[in-house]
Amino acid sequence: MKHATLRQLKVFEAVARLLSYSRAAEELHLTQPAVSTQIRKLEGHAGLPLFEQLGRKIFLTAAGSELLHHSHLIIRQFEEAEAAMTHFKGVSGGRLNVAVISAGDYFLPSLLVEFARRHQGVEINLQVHNRGDLLHRLAENLTDLAVMVRPPEDADTEAEAFAPHPYLIIAPRGHALQAERGITLQRLVREPFIVREPGSDTRHAMADALGRHGDKLNIALEVKSTETIKQAVIADMGVAFLSGHTVSRELRDGSLVALDVAGFPMTLNWYLVQRRHKRLPPVARAFREFLLSEGAELVSRVVPLPGEIRRSGGRPAPRRASSRAPARRVRRATARRSGSPAPAGGRSP
Repeated sequence: MKHATLRQLKVFEAVARLLSYSRAAEELHLTQPAVSTQIRKLEGHAGLPLFEQLGRKIFLTAAGSELLHHSHLIIRQFEEAEAAMTHFKGVSGGRLNVAVISAGDYFLPSLLVEFARRHQGVEINLQVHNRGDLLHRLAENLTDLAVMVRPPEDADTEAEAFAPHPYLIIAPRGHALQAERGITLQRLVREPFIVREPGSDTRHAMADALGRHGDKLNIALEVKSTETIKQAVIADMGVAFLSGHTVSRELRDGSLVALDVAGFPMTLNWYLVQRRHKRLPPVARAFREFLLSEGAELVSRVVPLPGEIRRSGGRPAPRRASSRAPARRVRRATARRSGSPAPAGGRSP
């Protein structure tokens, strides 16, 4: 193993975590043949097969599982060494590692561009994951900061709210319920729904919003892509529960409409999450302060919602159990939109 490289270990970790050469290649911005080549080289250094294929799926061998454990330790040591060196570079020479759930990639790249504009020389590493993979990256210290809607409840992380996050019931233009007002959940769940996969932030938020009515939900299609959901709704395959930030453009151009459902928009929060005792490099600390002070206003500019939706109220973000309070710091961000402050409770105006 003395000739193995950090690059090979990182490729191996991605394949082992995702159990897919193609998904690892996509995450690492490599071709699939390049990923396969790195794994073959690492197996040559180890002198043992690290994966085995059964049918169309791959699995770690016993040797692969053992090497994965050591790979995590080695990668973490390099990350900590890099963070230590970054402290000597300051903000301008630093590297910002940030991960976000898929709904956040509709606004976060624009905020990163603005941050980089103010801090010349900053190198940005942005990763987009589903909630499960994002939590894994936090747990393994593979990212400095994470942006999500439902932060973990464990004592090893801390979360701070920086912007309101409205959820809507969207439908195609001309839908039969478009002209109705105060649609009840009991009536709504009879419509065919296009939904995100179980375990996603959106699916969890939908379950909270629908409550007991969710048991009667008429699921027509379940997909992992928000873009696919939007296109399915436009094609009149059903309605959907989605982040208002992901459908901002379609609401403005009229290809989608937001139904007037009782209790909607349901407003939660965007959270910035980090390991509780992680020593953030200067660039990550600067980005944290940037989001907490200006994030709400910038998000509202990047993904503006139609005025009637912004003025329509909605449910406040649910309170966290008080027993969890010591484990996480939560700071309410002031949302400045259209010249007026956000109402109390984290609602969007």
